[in-house]
Amino acid sequence: MAKMRTVDAAVAILEKEGATEAFGLPGAAINPFYSAMRAHGGIRHTLARHVEGASHMADGYSRAADGNIGICIGTSGPAGTDMITGLYAAQADSIPMLCITGQAPVAKLHKEDFQAVDIESIAKPLTKFAMTILEPGQVPGAFQKAFQLMRSGRPGPVLLDLPIDVQMAEIEFDIDAYEPLPVEKPKASRKQLEKALDLLTAAKHPLIVAGGGIINAGASAQLVELAEILNVPVIPTLMGWGTIPDDHQLMAGMVGLQTSHRYGNETFLQSDFVIGIGNRWANRHTGGLDTYTAGRKFVHIDIEPTQIGRVFSPDLGIASDAGAALDGLLELARERQAAKTLPDYSGWVAECQERKGSLHRKTNFNNVPIKPQRVYQEMNKAFGRDTTYVSTIGLSQIAGAQMLHVFGARKWINAGQAGPLGWTAPAALGVVRGTPDATVVALSGDYDFQFMIEELAVGAQFNLPYIHVVVNNSYLGLIRQSQRGFNMEQNVSLAFENINSPETNGYGVDHIKVAEGLGCKAIRVEDPNDLPAAFDKAKALMGEFKVPVVVEVILEKITNISMGVEINGVNEFEELAETAADAPTAILTKA
Repeated sequence: MAKMRTVDAAVAILEKEGATEAFGLPGAAINPFYSAMRAHGGIRHTLARHVEGASHMADGYSRAADGNIGICIGTSGPAGTDMITGLYAAQADSIPMLCITGQAPVAKLHKEDFQAVDIESIAKPLTKFAMTILEPGQVPGAFQKAFQLMRSGRPGPVLLDLPIDVQMAEIEFDIDAYEPLPVEKPKASRKQLEKALDLLTAAKHPLIVAGGGIINAGASAQLVELAEILNVPVIPTLMGWGTIPDDHQLMAGMVGLQTSHRYGNETFLQSDFVIGIGNRWANRHTGGLDTYTAGRKFVHIDIEPTQIGRVFSPDLGIASDAGAALDGLLELARERQAAKTLPDYSGWVAECQERKGSLHRKTNFNNVPIKPQRVYQEMNKAFGRDTTYVSTIGLSQIAGAQMLHVFGARKWINAGQAGPLGWTAPAALGVVRGTPDATVVALSGDYDFQFMIEELAVGAQFNLPYIHVVVNNSYLGLIRQSQRGFNMEQNVSLAFENINSPETNGYGVDHIKVAEGLGCKAIRVEDPNDLPAAFDKAKALMGEFKVPVVVEVILEKITNISMGVEINGVNEFEELAETAADAPTAILTKA
């Protein structure tokens, strides 16, 4: 056995567990851990400008590819509290992420020492496991348990808090004798899945709702194969978007109050059976439950047993990893296909295809200032099937989800439940770290972009290129739209006469100057006909300089994006597409 500092043992464990990508900021109380990373050399560290930004980078990295676990590191006190929003975003969307904080010496924890805070208690509600490690000998076991919990059941983040004297203490440790703990995931039985398939095949108009648990399980291919064997349409949730390509004949559209397709909602309302796999019936997906559940039976398959029945009681609930359930359903479906006992749903699929080919929103506007719908139309033209989009919240995200196209798992990276403003830019940097060969395109409104704009410098410093489309109406647009019901428009305009940048024409912050001052490249677009050239130039600049490239699009000040409070009552504020020319990049537009 070798004698070493606990931090040296911890860093060796990180490498053996396959977590070698860290984001953070050093400080006095975490410096021993940083010295261990330097001595070891196997952990790459990206220096953030804000600890919350580091947590979102780690989150984005975890979301970027199967098996990734991003690490966020910070000193004691405010570094830990800065991570809380990042922990919330990861926990809400079932994302594994490891946060490591420094801490005051053990003997000082009750003395209100400088930057000593009970981060364990603060983080516990937002993690699967939070622990201030008080004994040096517990460090290997705490890390071992942390990795097991992150990967077991419903994935999620953990936080380990290391007092500085615990970091410096020496223990006996042999990395060759260390083994990761087994990952525990429930698996549906054949009998359970037979009952689920019996309910599906008894229906006339069945649907599969594909949630983010399928992406977490790396099981998108199994989902598509199952849908094809059964010939049953698929409704992805916002977190499950990409499990089936948008242009697949069985992709029936997203359902919901905001991030939804007209054809998706209409198809769902015609269904009589729904099997949800790896989803959680989020309220922006369901709307009012009376409308959502009326006239249809439900099967719910989820990895977390307490998630079943949380929103409404299904006709059948099954606790299972989404991948294991899909493997089992595939086996049964193949058997029934060979026995020729599967129903023929070709008529139902044709009905869904007809709706998908006709129920679209208009995107082909030529207005100046630019209407946001035109931006997404041009993004569809400019960026290919391999594009990975990153976004978080606001009218930009809602309209983007209504009009952009996603063609694979983990190609829509989105903070779905928490929706923290400022998440997009640092998360995009984490995604670039996780998929360095991918084309990454971030989408923000002006306020989301401004929240953590300083993180652009990280992309410039570490050569993390991506394109950031900023749709700027100089408004808190979603808040302004929600205030319509109160007959007010209070404190939501971001416009001001920027005397130092008159070229902004009253749109406030000069994002071009700020981006360039942070080491990036930037383009401003004011005419919709200039969008294709701007996107081409952005791709060229990104390739040449290997830094983030901002494309700021000056929008009309006020736009109301389609949304409502019931899936059968979404308000359409703009013209609808009547011909293919009205929505030229829509999937299967009807002439």
